[in-house]
Amino acid sequence: MSDMDSSTLQSYDLDFVWHPFTQMKEWEEEPPIVISEGKGSYLFDTNGNRYLDGVASLWTNLHGHCRKEINDAIKAQVDKLEHSTLLGLANDKSAILAKRLVDIAPAGLCKVFYSDNGSTAVEVAIKMAFQYQQQRKGNYGGKTKFITFKNAYHGDTLGAVSVGGIDIFHEVFRPLLFPTIQAPSPYCYRCEMGGNGSGDSCERFCLQELERLMAEHAEETAGLVIEPLIQGAGGMIVQPDGFIREIRELCNRYDILMIADEVAVGFGRTGVMFACQQEGVTPDIMALSKGITAGYLPLAATMTNRKVYDAFLGEYKELKTFFHGHTFTGNPIACAAALASLDLFEKTGLLEELPEKIDHLARRLTELNKLNHVGNIRQRGMVAGIELVEDKKTKRPFAWDERIGVQVCLDARKKGLFLRPLGNVIVIFPPLSISIEELDFLMDGIGGSIREITG
Repeated sequence: MSDMDSSTLQSYDLDFVWHPFTQMKEWEEEPPIVISEGKGSYLFDTNGNRYLDGVASLWTNLHGHCRKEINDAIKAQVDKLEHSTLLGLANDKSAILAKRLVDIAPAGLCKVFYSDNGSTAVEVAIKMAFQYQQQRKGNYGGKTKFITFKNAYHGDTLGAVSVGGIDIFHEVFRPLLFPTIQAPSPYCYRCEMGGNGSGDSCERFCLQELERLMAEHAEETAGLVIEPLIQGAGGMIVQPDGFIREIRELCNRYDILMIADEVAVGFGRTGVMFACQQEGVTPDIMALSKGITAGYLPLAATMTNRKVYDAFLGEYKELKTFFHGHTFTGNPIACAAALASLDLFEKTGLLEELPEKIDHLARRLTELNKLNHVGNIRQRGMVAGIELVEDKKTKRPFAWDERIGVQVCLDARKKGLFLRPLGNVIVIFPPLSISIEELDFLMDGIGGSIREITG
């Protein structure tokens, strides 16, 4: 519990805090829930109410809240070194973490560039790919564009927004952005590209269109940016098996760098350490954040292969240096948390526990698919999206102003769950350490709230 009473904290929040991705007019209409503690899969508010964290604190939490091993690692590091710049110096924890990341990453990724969050990890990747193409031997200076995907989300800094593909988030900033070459992405039954609703037909069309774009624009394309296996903020849209492998082959064929944004899906979320490993793929550049510190502290890493790294090597006077950096790059406290998290993967066998939980989640989702207003359910690993529709037969969506997804999540709070929707998609993204019993509690609550709100 907090030292201040709930009403005071609520008034401070309403008076002084501007919340992200939040319509503040609506926020100010009622007192907010103020979280003050966390334990395991649960969050506790200042009134002592408990909520199962169904979104893993915005897709970051792996081992549960206030895990002693990570707490102790952070406390020990604070007593040794709080921060030291990586501009001109190294520090022990960032060096050790870089080695650990290379050891577990897809084979061939061998260098780690640190930053602070998912947006900056992608921003680094974009700038790195762009400069790489300018510094390659031969006539590659014209390779300045990027292939992106419809429904993609890669963060909120302007470079990351430029390679995004969700108009509701990105369109207002269009005058500030650099243009990209947007490709279609396979997405469920409402494929706008003429598929018949099956993943296979969508996949074939999208890959054919992507290859056409690559053939047409290869000489001007520096890189391709993709969320492997799952488009997160686009609605938990799952790609067909083999799609990422085909992307890798096309990038090789047309000499385009493959940039994998694993910010949301890295660190066990799809059932293996990194999503690309599901299909034996090594991207040229991989962006990591969110789960890297198990939800404790801001940290990001952009990993790359030797080919990209070597293009930046040269004499001082050649100005091949990657002129990019952050004040808290490689912060040792954040790196200590990340190292403790990786230790917990080994200590607890968390990855080995996931298949049972993934299968159990799939069974529970199958039950919900029978509900009248559940139009589509998408799952990959410990991620799922339940799309609510007004008409199940025609897949007609609920009107935006009905706020059905929001209503379901607000009702779920009465049942002891914290959820946050993506429009009318109910997102399931719990801590990986969630127990089977807690998973049942989560799914029972979600099912009950869908029934109550949609009838």
